[in-house]
Amino acid sequence: MKTKMLSPMGSLHPFLFFAVVYVVALFFSIFICSSLFYSCNASPSKVSSESLVPAEKTVYTAASVTKGTVAIR
Repeated sequence: MKTKMLSPMGSLHPFLFFAVVYVVALFFSIFICSSLFYSCNASPSKVSSESLVPAEKTVYTAASVTKGTVAIR
């Protein structure tokens, strides 16, 4: 009689597959939840006054006001 040599890896394959899928899903869920938590609880960014670009000033000339048009320079 021949003895059957079955590998224990073959019988554990479904269990190992679902264990790996569970670990990967757990890792991604922790990563996604922590990134959402930190983005919701982030403090507002501080903008320094040096980095702001001054807005262009509007110049009204006497000729443009009398003609009814406004020149922006």
